[in-house]
Amino acid sequence: MAAHSAGPEGSAPINYASYLRLDELLTLQTLQSEPPHPDELLFIVIHQASELWFKCLRHEFDTLITALETFDIMRALLAVQRINVLTGIVAHELSALDTLPPQRFAQFRGYLGSSSGSQSAQFRAIEAMAGLRDPHFLAAISEHGEPPAVVREALARPTLQSLVLALLAHEQVSLDDLYLGPAPTPLFLLVEGLLEFEQAFARWRFLHVQLVERIIGPMTGGTGGTLGAKYLSRTVSHKFFPELWAVRSRLYGR
Repeated sequence: MAAHSAGPEGSAPINYASYLRLDELLTLQTLQSEPPHPDELLFIVIHQASELWFKCLRHEFDTLITALETFDIMRALLAVQRINVLTGIVAHELSALDTLPPQRFAQFRGYLGSSSGSQSAQFRAIEAMAGLRDPHFLAAISEHGEPPAVVREALARPTLQSLVLALLAHEQVSLDDLYLGPAPTPLFLLVEGLLEFEQAFARWRFLHVQLVERIIGPMTGGTGGTLGAKYLSRTVSHKFFPELWAVRSRLYGR
């Protein structure tokens, strides 16, 4: 990045710090523990970084949904590829919290109040944008009242699976055709990319379960009155694309 560039007329030149608004960004990690616990900064940064990646994921899902709605296969394929990379980043950064021993987390856990990762509106919106609609999910997001606007907007959109099936109908290709053809096609790669996302998302859930079990134990309730690892372990088996998975059973059952 260039050291300086012109800003809006009458304003100071834009540089690295001002472009990224670092003066503001680096003051947003406010520790609640008294005295400040040395591990709370890591805990805050990991969760704030996750929310920033969630923002990027939502942006890419918008791109993907628009591409599917307009039958733009290559644009959709590129969006899926980026989504999968971003999902991998979010999952991998959890490993930093593996360095947080249980006894040290216990020393500042009480300062978290009622906060819980289940309250992340962006994470819930990603689940909804991907296509989660099962009763357990709908009950969870409505447990404390009407879901946040970003979640309601995601629920109002078509699921990715329905959009992919509409794209296949538009291209006059069935799911079975994709797997019986002589060679992979862009449509095949798109469907496989969505399944790769499902696997990466499930891997993130699994790593999250393991992390929670390692720090607070498998039967301990989470913050904010949640069920902790018991709830998280249920979510690992959630499926966004059941019809995309089912084609395999049909093929092997022949």
